[in-house]
Amino acid sequence: MSTVGIRLVEGLIARGVDTVFGIPGVHTIELYRGLSAAGNQIRHVTPRHEQGACFMADGYARVSGKPGVAFVITGPGVTNSLTAMAQAKADSVPMLVISGLGRSDTLGKGLGRLHELPDQGAMVATLCHSETVTDAAKLGEVLDRAFAAMTSGRPGPAHIQISTNMMGVDCPPVTPPASGIASPLPLSRIRSVAATLNQADRVVILAGGGTRGAEAPLQKLAELLDAPVIQTVNARGAMHGHPLAVPVQPSLPAARRLIRNADQILAIGTELGPTDYDVYVDGDVPDFSGMIRIDVCADQLARHPAKVALKADAATMMNALIPAVAYKNRGGAAHAATTRTDAMVELAELSAEMPAQLAMVAAIRTVLPNAIIVGDSTQPVYAANLCYDHDRPGGWFNAATGYGTLGFAPGAAVGAAIAAPGVPVVCLIGDGGLQFSPSELRTAYDENLPITFIVWNNSGFREIADSMRAAQTQVLGCDPSPLKLDAFADACDLPFASITQNPDDLIRILSVPHDGPRLLEIQVR
Repeated sequence: MSTVGIRLVEGLIARGVDTVFGIPGVHTIELYRGLSAAGNQIRHVTPRHEQGACFMADGYARVSGKPGVAFVITGPGVTNSLTAMAQAKADSVPMLVISGLGRSDTLGKGLGRLHELPDQGAMVATLCHSETVTDAAKLGEVLDRAFAAMTSGRPGPAHIQISTNMMGVDCPPVTPPASGIASPLPLSRIRSVAATLNQADRVVILAGGGTRGAEAPLQKLAELLDAPVIQTVNARGAMHGHPLAVPVQPSLPAARRLIRNADQILAIGTELGPTDYDVYVDGDVPDFSGMIRIDVCADQLARHPAKVALKADAATMMNALIPAVAYKNRGGAAHAATTRTDAMVELAELSAEMPAQLAMVAAIRTVLPNAIIVGDSTQPVYAANLCYDHDRPGGWFNAATGYGTLGFAPGAAVGAAIAAPGVPVVCLIGDGGLQFSPSELRTAYDENLPITFIVWNNSGFREIADSMRAAQTQVLGCDPSPLKLDAFADACDLPFASITQNPDDLIRILSVPHDGPRLLEIQVR
């Protein structure tokens, strides 16, 4: 007999899933029967916490470009997953969480059964698409709707729940994946937009996370328009070293000057969110109302006034614009260079410590070229988010913008390493953030992943302490004692080294060959 649990896994494989992150429980045994039946067609990775499972699915999705999948139990498994799902929603990351559910004849009755929630599906539905499997014959349809919710329009998380009495019932073969139908491009509007861009004397492109995977058309379009490209955090690495690249957070005055001096803004795949465009909440955001905006999400397009709003995938629309755009010398490289230079000056003016923090991130890039750097909310990540050019498309991402989850990086680094076998992965995290999810380092050991965990150890929540001092209030709650990292590394069976904040020392220690994961500490005084 092929059960719902077995057919579900078959349906996932048919839709391109090759890895599942999960912690088994009594409510998901039938899902694990499905994994067992699939053999080596699908890999299972065991995290140490359901939040970690979903952070792994997040990191896997960002690097692979495919939805990340997590299996969790009902009740606490689902509530533990919600934070990671919210982070995925904020950063437009496709993630499918498949959970158990209590027996269908007990739901909502308050009987005090194991892992009981009043209405689990309704709780998740406040965040994303959530659906319950109620008919085994329609399992394929449920999967198609979940995958459509994750990948049609703006990507994001989705949830499927299956009651324990449904998982083990006989199930027919799952219908093949539904094929999507591409919407026709508005050719007349494309010609009109191209004409507007051709007439402009100073074009500036705002590139967001929606341009990930579309680096080639972005670069070609920028070159034709001779337009500087300001890259939000989620677009870093798109044009490494290119004369038109402006890897500067648009909250900095230099980037805002560049935007204000433009006579045409082209915003592509960016939600224009304040954690990129107004991180210091000074309200001095440029007027974008005259922009041409490209986004896959109609809701996003409706949130900001624009001269022209085009609903389309970024790569598709840029490729359509390229033949219609004529090259015009607009001095773009000079404007981009001035902005990059001014931004570095402003970085030092914001904080005397930031250039030194940025130098440590640059040291990682120097000794580990083309690595994936997964960041947490920690000081060198904040500095690099302001002004840093990574050398791998999609290889710089973190949870310090958008939803801003502490403890994101260890799990996400595991997922990234599994999605890109053999590629060096660096997890850059503070000593405070590490204590949110330290156990996922053991998962990296189990999977023998080439991850370097770098802990920025300033013995507390120094960024928050600085903010409290700036607000002229007493600093409270910002000095949790850090882990004894040498002993912690030993407990995780990881090689360990400790250095002070010196780029040369970091380069030296990172240059030491190693197999599998390792833990490095940077002592910050």
